[in-house]
Amino acid sequence: MSMNGARGARERLVVIGGDAAGMSAASQARRLKGPDELEIVAFERGHFTSYSACGIPYWVSGDVPERDRLIARTPEEHRARDIDLRLRTEVTELDLDRGRVRARDVDSGAESWTPYDKLVIATGAQPIRPDLPGMDAPGVHGVQTLDDGQALLDTLARTSGRRAVVVGAGYIGVEMAEAMIKRGYEVTVVNRGREPMATLDPDMGRLVHEAMEGLGITMVNDAEVTALLTGDDGRVRAVATEDAEHPADVVVLGIGVRPETALARAAGLPLGEHGGLLTDRSMRVRGQEEVWAGGDCVEVLDLVSGQQRHIPLGTHANKHGQVIGANVGGGYATFPGVVGTAVSKVCDLEIARTGLREKDAHRVGLRFETVTVESTSRAGYYPDASPMTVKMLAEVRTGRLLGVQIVGREGAGKRVDIAAVALTAGMTVDQMTALDLGYAPPFSPVWDPVLVAARKAAGRIRGTG
Repeated sequence: MSMNGARGARERLVVIGGDAAGMSAASQARRLKGPDELEIVAFERGHFTSYSACGIPYWVSGDVPERDRLIARTPEEHRARDIDLRLRTEVTELDLDRGRVRARDVDSGAESWTPYDKLVIATGAQPIRPDLPGMDAPGVHGVQTLDDGQALLDTLARTSGRRAVVVGAGYIGVEMAEAMIKRGYEVTVVNRGREPMATLDPDMGRLVHEAMEGLGITMVNDAEVTALLTGDDGRVRAVATEDAEHPADVVVLGIGVRPETALARAAGLPLGEHGGLLTDRSMRVRGQEEVWAGGDCVEVLDLVSGQQRHIPLGTHANKHGQVIGANVGGGYATFPGVVGTAVSKVCDLEIARTGLREKDAHRVGLRFETVTVESTSRAGYYPDASPMTVKMLAEVRTGRLLGVQIVGREGAGKRVDIAAVALTAGMTVDQMTALDLGYAPPFSPVWDPVLVAARKAAGRIRGTG
C-alpha cells in the first residue's frame, strides 16, 4: 500500500539494518534520487553502521590498531547525505498489508510505527549459539558485531589467565585462533568435524589441521561440546566435551551463523531451505512488489550447482545493496548469483576455495574427477618460493570446472580468483589450460599452479570421457 499520497509525490524508503547491504542500498538510492524525490529512513539496533565485520578478528589480534579503522562510513556521514539514520532502534514487526514497520527504541523502550512505500530488509545473520549450560556465562564471546569485538577486548583486558578455547573451526574460528595466538594465549580449537574448515574437503582440511598444530594451536576434532563449565565466581573455566574438559579463561564462539529472518517469517515472507529470504534477480522478495532483501539474511543462487545457498559474506552483501539501491532509485540492476568463493588465513597459512566440494557435487548428482597438485608460489629457483596444494574438481565427459581449493603460504590464497572467474564463465578445465596469465619468476612458475591442476584434470577427463 503506497503511503506517498499523504506526503505529496515524495516516496519513503525504509531500510532495516545499517550495515553492508542496508546502507549500500540506501546510499545507492540516494545517488539516484535526491531528498525531494525520496525520503530514506534507516533503522539500526546497534551503535555503528557500515563497518567491516570481517575485520573484527584482525582488530582483536592487534593487526588493526583501532576499532574506527573498520568503519567505512559513520552515522554522521550518512545523515549528511539526507539519510534519516536511527541508531539503537530495532524493528520488531512488519505490517505488509498497511505498508509500515513497528520500531522500538532499544534504550527507552518507546515504540512507534513508520509507514513506507518501499522496504529493504537487511537484517543480516545471527551467530549460532547452542542451548548448552554455561553458554551465557561471563567470558564467553561471539564476534559478529563491533560491540561483540569490544566486549571481547574488554574481557581480555580484565582477565589474567592466558588460556583461550575457540569453539568451531570455520572461517571465524580459525581467524580467532590466530588472533588469540598473536595476543600470546595458549589456544585450543574444539571442532565437531573431522577436520577444520568444513568448507574444504577433508583431505584439504587435514593440511590446515597440520599447519595449525605447527603454529602451536591444539586441535580437538570430532568433538561435540556438551557444556561450558563455570567456576565459583560464575565465569567460564572450561569447555566440556563428551570425554574431556579443556581449561579456558576465555571462550570464543566461531560455530557459524544463520539468517536473521524472524521478522520476515512472522510476516509470512518466503524463506528457503536454509532459512534465508528468497528473492528474484533484482533482489525483490518473491511475491512482493515493494519489498527487497539483501545481505546475510537472503539465500542466493549457486551458479555451479544451480541450487539456493546461504553464503554470508560482506562482498555479496555490498553487491546486493548496490543492486537494490539501483532498482529502488529507478534504475535497473540484477544479481546473477555466486560461485562460493572465499579466502582466509591463519598466521602465514592461506586457505581458499571456490565452487563445489566433493560432497556438494555428489548432492546434486554430478559425476566428477578430482586432481591434487603440489606447486610453488614463485619459480622454484626464486628466493622465498613457498609451497601450495591445489585441488580441482571437473565434471566427467564435459570437463566443466566444478571447484577449486587451495592451501599454502604467501601468494597462494588469491590464486583462487582465477578459478572463480573460470567458474563464472562456465569454462572447461581444457579451456583453462590456455588462459594467458601473467608470468615472471617473482610471481609464478611458468605454469601457474592453478593451470597445472587444470592440465592434469583435463588429461584425467580425456582418459575417462
